[in-house]
Amino acid sequence: MAGIFGFYAFGEGRENWDSKRFIYYGLSSLQGRGQEATSFAVYNYEFNSLIWISGNGFVEDLFEKIKQEDVKGFLGIGQVSTDREDYVIRVDEPVSLALVGDGKPALHESRQTAFQIFAEKLSEELDEQKDPIDAIKKIIEQTKGGYSFIALTKDQKMICGRDIHGIKPLEVGAIGFDIGAVASESSALDVIGAEHSGYIKPGEVVVFDPLSICRKCFFKNRTAYCSFEYVYLARPDSYLNSIPVSKVREMIGKRLVQENPVKADVVIGVPDTAIPFAMAYSEHSGIPIKLGFTRTGRHIRSAIKPSQFERIVGVQLKLNPIRASIDGKDVVLIDDSIVRGNTLRNTVYNLKRKGAKKVHVRVGSPPLIAQCPFGTEVPREDELIGKALSNDEIAEIIGADTFAYLSIDGLVDSIGLPKNSLCLGCFTGNYPEGSL
Repeated sequence: MAGIFGFYAFGEGRENWDSKRFIYYGLSSLQGRGQEATSFAVYNYEFNSLIWISGNGFVEDLFEKIKQEDVKGFLGIGQVSTDREDYVIRVDEPVSLALVGDGKPALHESRQTAFQIFAEKLSEELDEQKDPIDAIKKIIEQTKGGYSFIALTKDQKMICGRDIHGIKPLEVGAIGFDIGAVASESSALDVIGAEHSGYIKPGEVVVFDPLSICRKCFFKNRTAYCSFEYVYLARPDSYLNSIPVSKVREMIGKRLVQENPVKADVVIGVPDTAIPFAMAYSEHSGIPIKLGFTRTGRHIRSAIKPSQFERIVGVQLKLNPIRASIDGKDVVLIDDSIVRGNTLRNTVYNLKRKGAKKVHVRVGSPPLIAQCPFGTEVPREDELIGKALSNDEIAEIIGADTFAYLSIDGLVDSIGLPKNSLCLGCFTGNYPEGSL
């Protein structure tokens, strides 16, 4: 999984813009989509070349290292990733370009290798066809999978697009007539002061050049927007495909009350994704909500850490229970999703250790039962606790008094789109027709 961002300056004096500052803030807002690797590439006007910068870790770590370096460029793209050493793709010939991507084209088992092949094909097509619209149309037409991408060429073009089903998101914005920006989520556009103008449609191609923006949508396939984006991956202040993520999560909390009510003294949500679920659950159940946890250290998104040890440590750091909120109380614990169950078991144990009498777990998504072929890190099916165990069995394993998932219909209704407009593959094992 990755978060991607593109910055493009127009007009007279555009070479005076410093793209890396915008890329820094844009990628920082997308940090929840990847905390293991950060990279970017900028176009340097003085040397008429692309400059690549990359490193492992958080966005601020990389930019702290280059703060004193003279890296200049008024056009740029960047990426954060859940995979270490998953950096901006580089192609030197026949057309020099840099490329970032979210998801995975169906070109290789490895996400990074798949995008390397994708970028090399794009370079070849740009050399042969000259018109970038025709070049990328041909690539998308031939490439299955679920992906979005932003490419920056040495001849100052920024080329963006999505797969024909629109599985992975890509949003567009602008700062007046001077700046165009593209990002995985609209929140990245908000952070840099851009006006969010909409989303790139499934199968659509958008090309920025020094004088214009050209948009063409060639494919009219059935959409299959990733449902897990709305549950967990995206920030609550983002819009994806014109749908506010916060509204979806509020609807999920309401639906959890309707599907799985329980008597309790207090509702608490697992920070940060499940907080909107918990607030809505409290509102519609009448059970008071309390701040249940406090964080130590920097924000670590434990579910996307690469090892079990790091996930457990991440939970320990960010989920220290507040005894006064739970001591002697029956607690409804709201979480966004459950994968292996190890971190949730640790959380339930800590709640009871700090005095909770009962813990009723409610999960704001259906059980994960299948891996995602489109780049979202879901473990092997034999590691997924929801694949073979009942709710009662899961409750026993994690130490909860009761346990319940959101239904698939509940998730679909909360998103507000027809079921056949969504990719629900990780919850059903069925993927959009023609995507693989």
